[in-house]
Amino acid sequence: MMKLLVVGIVGFAVLAGVAYAVLPKQTTPKNDMAKSLADFTVVNIKGEKVSLKKYVGKSVMIVNVASKCGNTPQYAGLEALNEKYKDKGLVVLGFPCNQFNGQEPGSNEEILEFCTKTYNVSFPMFSKVDVKGENADPLYKWLVHATENQNDVEWNFAKFLVSKDGKTVKRFGARTQPESEEVVAAIESSLN
Repeated sequence: MMKLLVVGIVGFAVLAGVAYAVLPKQTTPKNDMAKSLADFTVVNIKGEKVSLKKYVGKSVMIVNVASKCGNTPQYAGLEALNEKYKDKGLVVLGFPCNQFNGQEPGSNEEILEFCTKTYNVSFPMFSKVDVKGENADPLYKWLVHATENQNDVEWNFAKFLVSKDGKTVKRFGARTQPESEEVVAAIESSLN
């Protein structure tokens, strides 16, 4: 009986450990100070401070990007969305991140050169940031906790769509293509 109990306890511990290793986690602390996109100032890829207040009244797609990732071709879809909807009030913002297998190792200058030469990116790009964990940029702390899915950003090219009011956020996973029906429908709804 004791042997069965020990085997059961060990089995449970192993299952709990496996579940912890594979299930989504929340390690990104909440940003209690921010209430909307307008509360943030970030640094663009050229090192200049930018108040995100300038984007309130627009629909804003915020994406953590990387140039050495399997999802990197999504730059093309993001640029296509930017071109198609920018005159209707959409702006795409790219935030390079090196937290996922070191897939964005370059300097800001190298990142900007890569995305403009390879994908003709014309949407605003920002300085490299962390998007999860204790050192996550305050913007990402707010974004993660402003959605129903408050788990950490799972990989490069996770997308957050912020509505014109600067407060309502919809989240799309890293594998969701920018030109997918789901993303396009959410953008078009947010622009109305």
